[in-house]
Amino acid sequence: MCPLWPLHLIVLYLLVLGPMWVLCQAAPNLMATYLPTEVEEVHMGDTYYVDVNVTGAGLRPGARLQVNVRDEHVAETKWNSSYQITESDVSEGKFKGRLRIIGNFLGRTILSLESISVGDTIEPVNGTLAVTVTRPQRVIDTIFTTSIAIFISIVFINFGCAMHWDEVKGVVRRPIGPIIGLCGQFVFMPLISFGLGYLIFPSSPSLHLGMFCTGVAPGGGASNIWTFILGGNLDLSLTMTSISTLAAFGFMPLWLFTLGQVVFANASIVVPYSRIAMFVIGLIVPLIIGLAMQKFTPRLSAFMVRILKPFSSCILIFIIVFAIVTNLYIFELFSWQILLAGMGIPWLGYISGYLVAWIFRQPHPDALAISIETGIQNTGIAIFLLRYALPQPEADITTGNHYLLYIFVPVACAIMTPIPMTAIFIYQKLSACIKNRTKQKKDVDVPETVESGVQPAANGK
Repeated sequence: MCPLWPLHLIVLYLLVLGPMWVLCQAAPNLMATYLPTEVEEVHMGDTYYVDVNVTGAGLRPGARLQVNVRDEHVAETKWNSSYQITESDVSEGKFKGRLRIIGNFLGRTILSLESISVGDTIEPVNGTLAVTVTRPQRVIDTIFTTSIAIFISIVFINFGCAMHWDEVKGVVRRPIGPIIGLCGQFVFMPLISFGLGYLIFPSSPSLHLGMFCTGVAPGGGASNIWTFILGGNLDLSLTMTSISTLAAFGFMPLWLFTLGQVVFANASIVVPYSRIAMFVIGLIVPLIIGLAMQKFTPRLSAFMVRILKPFSSCILIFIIVFAIVTNLYIFELFSWQILLAGMGIPWLGYISGYLVAWIFRQPHPDALAISIETGIQNTGIAIFLLRYALPQPEADITTGNHYLLYIFVPVACAIMTPIPMTAIFIYQKLSACIKNRTKQKKDVDVPETVESGVQPAANGK
C-alpha cells in the first residue's frame, strides 16, 4: 500500500491542475463586446456603425486593435475612432471605439479582433461579431418588374386577338397535348430536378432546394411567346399554360410537402397561392380582352395580330437585355455547377416533351408547343417560393468555400432557357433566307433562258 494514501489523490490532482493553470495564464484574457451584438442586415454598398468595448487585464498601453474579417469579399471594416489603447484605457480597464462596416456583397461573415503590442506581439481577443449583407430594393428593379408586367399583359391581349376559339375547344375535347404537357410539367420536371439536384449539388441541400423549387413551378408565360415566334400551335400552348397554372394549386403542395421535405426538412415552405392566383388573373384577363376585341373591334384586333410577331420578339430581347443589366452583380458568383443546373432543367424538358409528343404522333406544331411548354418554368414563382422558404441572406446565399446565391438556380435556369429557342429561331431565319434567295435565282434564270431564244429540251433531248 502507498504510504501517502489517501494523500496521493490530492497530489495527483495538483499535478493535473498545474499545467492547466499555466495554460489558462497563457490564454488571451481580452474580451470584446459589440453593440449591437449582431449586424443582421447591411445593404450592399451601405455603411453600418458598431460600438466596440474591449476589457481585460491584457490591455497594453500603445497596443493597437486590428480587425480581421473572415471574408472581405462580403464586408470590409474601418475604425471610425482611435484604435490604439491608451494609458487612460488601461487605468479604466476598458477600450471604447467605433467600427465602420461597409457591405460589399451578399453573404455572411465574422469579424474578430487582435491586440498587437509595441513589440508586434499578437494576442487574440475573445468575442466575434456576425455580419449579414443583403441586397437593397432598387428603383431599377421596380421599373423592370413593372414594365415586364405591362408588356406581357399587352402580349397576352394580342394572343387573345390571335386565338381561334374553335381550335381551343377541339384541344379540350381531345386533350392529348394538354395531358402530355401536364405529365411532363408536374411529373417529369419535379423528378428530374430532384435527381439533378442530388447529382450536381450533393453537399448543398439549400441549392438542391432551389433546383427543386424551380422544377415544381408551373409553365412560364414566355412559352406562349416562343411557341408563336417559332411557328408552334399557339392555341394549344395557351390552353396548356392555363391548365398548368391552375393545376399548380394542387401539384405544387403535393411535391413540396413530400420530396421537398426530403430535400430540406428545416425550410419553412409556404406555397405561394397568391402569386399563382395573380399569374392566373394576369393570364386569363388579357386573353378575355383580346377575345372581346376579336368580336367588337375586328379591325383593331387584326392590327394587333399583324404586329404580334415583331412585338413579341422585341419583348423577348428587352427582357433578356434588361434582366442581365439589372442583375450583373450575380454573374460574379456563377459556377459551372450553377450553369449546368440552369441548362439541365429546361433543356431536358424540351427534349423529353418533344420525344413524348413524337411517340404519340402529334404534328410538329403541337409537338413544338408541348416541348416548349414542358421546358420553360415560371422562375418568378420559384424565386418567390425560395424567398419565403428561407430568410435573407439564406434565400440568396449558402455558406461554404464560396458564397453562392440560392436564387442562382432559377436565375441560371431563366438565362439558359432561351438559348435553344434562339438557336432554332436563327436557324429558321437563315433557312428562310437561303430558300428565298434560291427561289429568286430560279425566277431570274428562267426568263433569261427564254429571252435568249434557247428552249428547254423536252424529254431530256
